[in-house]
Amino acid sequence: MLQKLFLLFAFCALTLGTFAQDAYLNAKSENTDKIYPGNTPYEVKIYPQKFKAKKPKNVIFLIGDGMGVSQVFAGITANQGHLFLENFRHIGFSKTQSADNYITDSAAGGTALACGVKTYNGAIGVDADTVKVKSILEEAADKGLATGLVATAAITHATPASFIAHQPSRNMYENIATDFLKTDIDVFIGGGNDHFTKREDGRNLAKELEEKGYTVETDIEKIAKVKSGKLAGLTAGVHNGRMNERGDMLTVATSTALNILDNNDKGFFLMVEGSQIDWGGHASSTVYIVEDMLDFDRTIGKALEFASKDGETLVVVTADHETGGMALTGGDMSTGMVKADYPTTSHSAVMVPVFAYGPGAEEFIGIMENTDVHDKMKKLLLSK
Repeated sequence: MLQKLFLLFAFCALTLGTFAQDAYLNAKSENTDKIYPGNTPYEVKIYPQKFKAKKPKNVIFLIGDGMGVSQVFAGITANQGHLFLENFRHIGFSKTQSADNYITDSAAGGTALACGVKTYNGAIGVDADTVKVKSILEEAADKGLATGLVATAAITHATPASFIAHQPSRNMYENIATDFLKTDIDVFIGGGNDHFTKREDGRNLAKELEEKGYTVETDIEKIAKVKSGKLAGLTAGVHNGRMNERGDMLTVATSTALNILDNNDKGFFLMVEGSQIDWGGHASSTVYIVEDMLDFDRTIGKALEFASKDGETLVVVTADHETGGMALTGGDMSTGMVKADYPTTSHSAVMVPVFAYGPGAEEFIGIMENTDVHDKMKKLLLSK
């Protein structure tokens, strides 16, 4: 009972200060936002399906926050028939329910994928009894592998936080930032600079990171030039902006992380989040969803390019949940026009797709729990 009261108090106290940071949850769209008019498509390459080993040396785990089947097919339509996702021959579905709710949030969904446990909505890297659970990223680091996180949201936001932090509430952003200094993560790139440098306790975690040997940069062009060592790329005060503001930040950050992590002969684990597909769903905005779905797919293309050359890298793509209940009500493959409607501005309970490419990809077929995605990656990468 005391534990539950503590969680309720923490949630109420912290929620008051988080509305500005999570304003996307209350975003509204105009009816015109529900129609994506189409744009010039990008070229999609198909990569070979030949690999060097049966088990991977590296895992690239890409999470499209809020990405359900409708979001994927909206992207296929918008790019006039093709996405990099078509390279994935092994496909399954993940059940997303949390320990306390039929409809998960990103914290519980992220923790299930990161740590392999079902937990309550709002939990970061802890189980339903608030007990700390190691993530696959932390276990990889323990075994000497390189590790990294990339996101378009704040790097302290629910999904990336679930891979590195252990807090009873997702709203404890400054505590989550502090947890980064308790790990040996090699690379992290995303927003959230304010949680490291403009803190209530007066600490400057960016300076502390530098003292630990990290290169700390806030400019994506400078971040892209880092080829080795430890890197903390804090690209926005809180969240990065939409595509017209952040540009190709996600693809550049992912390529940068891969270049650095690949220096480790033992292998690596990298999680990349396309954070704002979810935000488009909260806003009932087809335009927003499609823009970020295409950005996420181009980032998947970067992962596939690396994996196809390397031959020892498993690429897994999934979502923590679907957002908006997106229903495709019209479209045109020849122009890329997509029209959709939304029964909710929150998450939905539907299963989400799981895609796999590379050594061990055959493990990721059929219907599975979200915790199974974690378990399969861990078995393939760390059980040797």
